[in-house]
Amino acid sequence: MSTISAQMVKDLREKTGLPMMECKQALTESGGDIESAIEWLRKKHKGKMSERADRQTGEGRIGVF
Repeated sequence: MSTISAQMVKDLREKTGLPMMECKQALTESGGDIESAIEWLRKKHKGKMSERADRQTGEGRIGVF
C-alpha cells in the first residue's frame, strides 16, 4: 500500500469537489491511484449524484467527474 500524501488528497478534491475525508478514503481504497479513486467515488456516490442531477444551482462551483 502506498503512502497517501496531503497533496494527493488535495489534487483529488480539486478534481472532484468532494470532501477531503471522502477523497482520502477513496485514495486509501484504491492504493493511491488517482484514476481508480475517481472511479471508486463514482460508484460510491452514484445514487447521490442521480438524486441531485435535476437540482438547479443559482451560484457556486459546479464540477463534473
